[in-house]
Amino acid sequence: MEFHNHCCQDNTILKNMPDDEDFDKVSGIFQLISDLTRLKIVWLLCHCEMCVNNIGVKVEMSSPAVSHHLRLLKQAGLIVSRREGKEMYYKLAETPEALLLHKSIDDIFDMKCPKDNN
Repeated sequence: MEFHNHCCQDNTILKNMPDDEDFDKVSGIFQLISDLTRLKIVWLLCHCEMCVNNIGVKVEMSSPAVSHHLRLLKQAGLIVSRREGKEMYYKLAETPEALLLHKSIDDIFDMKCPKDNN
């Protein structure tokens, strides 16, 4: 097929088009958060650090099932963890992708951060 040049910037745009690896990374993140449970977990971790048990209670899921979702989110760089004794705590990562995801959830989808009324 021959490329049709309809815009004066077509060549510039095509020269700077991200490679398939970049598109694959973005697609993977969207696939991760398309799962209802993972989206709930991300929303929770946007607002506070939580242990696996408490996340499980809030999403009505067993700790092993929650751990599976957390592992996927952590591998994608959306969350981070820390150990305190026997307990693992998770929170949103401070990566550009994670912070943009938080902003998108809050602003675009109007699922705002809870306000402390004290």
